[in-house]
Amino acid sequence: MKIFNILFFLFVSTLFAKYDNCEFKNPDYSDICKKVVKKGVSYEYTNRFLLSYFKTQKFDEITWKYIQPSKIKYHRQKEKQANNVLVKYVPKMVSNLKKYKNVYDKAEKKYGVNREIIAAILLKETKLGHIKPTHDAFIVFNTILTRTDPKTSRQKWLHKMSKTNMASIIEYCYKKGVSPRECTLPSSYAGAVGIPQFMPNSFIYAESYQNSVADLNTMEDAIISVAKFLHIKADFTQLMDFTKIKDIHNIESSWYKYEFEHDNASFVYEKSRSGKVYNCFTKNRAELQYLKKYVKKIMRYNNSSNYAIGVIRLAYDAHELLRTSK
Repeated sequence: MKIFNILFFLFVSTLFAKYDNCEFKNPDYSDICKKVVKKGVSYEYTNRFLLSYFKTQKFDEITWKYIQPSKIKYHRQKEKQANNVLVKYVPKMVSNLKKYKNVYDKAEKKYGVNREIIAAILLKETKLGHIKPTHDAFIVFNTILTRTDPKTSRQKWLHKMSKTNMASIIEYCYKKGVSPRECTLPSSYAGAVGIPQFMPNSFIYAESYQNSVADLNTMEDAIISVAKFLHIKADFTQLMDFTKIKDIHNIESSWYKYEFEHDNASFVYEKSRSGKVYNCFTKNRAELQYLKKYVKKIMRYNNSSNYAIGVIRLAYDAHELLRTSK
């Protein structure tokens, strides 16, 4: 009863308070508030959101556990396993490509992204919508923000990333006319939303197939949004020619072996922006330059070499099955 009374008091206090500034005890919340107000969100809505017990006083312990550095290597190892496991779902990809043929037609024509690439990404992200997210995106990012001490470069990145995504969620829900408490975006433990698993700060690439506002939980909007994302962010403007990568299965296997035998291995990069040197699998290999170009584009969606090469392998298999099943 005591807890209920406290919550009721906080609710009533918030309900009748008047807000006309971005003054918070937490300076990060002040930054978020200023950012969204510049985008047209009202002070009142922003304050109610950032003062909501249900949004900023709940924390996601699973998220906090799995974003720790000790888990990063584990995630990379699981990516290879995921690629191998997903091969058996290629027939489901083909069924999806046939069922939503008109949507994929539009995506290819408007954005120049192969339908098989789009379907492969949706398969890897949520098994074509069959995996249902169970986390709340805002709570995920608030947990990361409030518990991260931005000292190292990675911690600083997590801190900044959390704030931009929290701001995007507030802006999105405000424009949709959803109250802070009702603004629940089901997500992965990392905060990715919908069938294509968009981070909230990527909602600017979301597009609806037929409506004015995209719903990333629908297959039609997921397909169009992935195409738009790759087109704009990765300069994916020309359909990949699958006849130029016929040896993709051997290439994929060779890459996995190369990555195992070399530290700091990358499929496409020789050096990072910060100057870190990589062992580049495709360096000085003319026969792989066409594939390299498209792997690099897909890495704009997910920066894992294993993820990108897995997408192309799945897309190739679906392309062949689709071609022979006509």
